[in-house]
Amino acid sequence: MREAYHGELASIGASLVEMARLADSAMGRATTALLDADGRLAQSVISADERVDDVHRDLENRAIALLARQQPVATELRIVVTSLRIGADLERAADLAEHVAKLARRRFPDYVVPRDLQSTMLEMGRTAQRLMTEAADVVASRDVGRALQLERDDDRMDELHRTLFQHLLDERWEHGVEAAVDVTLAGRYYERFADHAVSVARRVVYLVTGEYADELTPPVVPLIVRA
Repeated sequence: MREAYHGELASIGASLVEMARLADSAMGRATTALLDADGRLAQSVISADERVDDVHRDLENRAIALLARQQPVATELRIVVTSLRIGADLERAADLAEHVAKLARRRFPDYVVPRDLQSTMLEMGRTAQRLMTEAADVVASRDVGRALQLERDDDRMDELHRTLFQHLLDERWEHGVEAAVDVTLAGRYYERFADHAVSVARRVVYLVTGEYADELTPPVVPLIVRA
């Protein structure tokens, strides 16, 4: 019975990794659609979001059933409850990738991002993807050291977001209000996507240690716990 129970916990963890990989891929393709004005690719990202929703619903149903049947306590309860919260973060991250794709589709065949901001937006997309890739690895490995490092890596996204707003507020901005709104929205989507990746990492810290990331006393020795 306990072996089957731990198998179910491992299955929930695998679903979380799948959701993170799907969100990662979605943001990469959405960024390409945004910068290349690719309406077909944008639509494929939007359509694919249903897969993330399906995995999330299935994960929630299995976690709730596990709570009802097994009535876990202590560490096992923390794993199940925290996994539900991680799932919510990942589902929202995938939605933000979908929002980027919808922005591209709405302006198609026009370009959303002015030429002088394309390199900044491309780096924002790549940074968002990198953070989610790392978040997926942290969920899979439950490595606390890597989870804490991911939060520090998010500083680059914050820098890029500030750079974006410097362009928007510059008196030499010549692309109009509509473009400014679109760029502001896209920047916000990337920033929030990165925030969800960081939130996932912070939740893994709690799942493993029972402590919140900002409560841990450095230095932290990397710790890996498997269900």
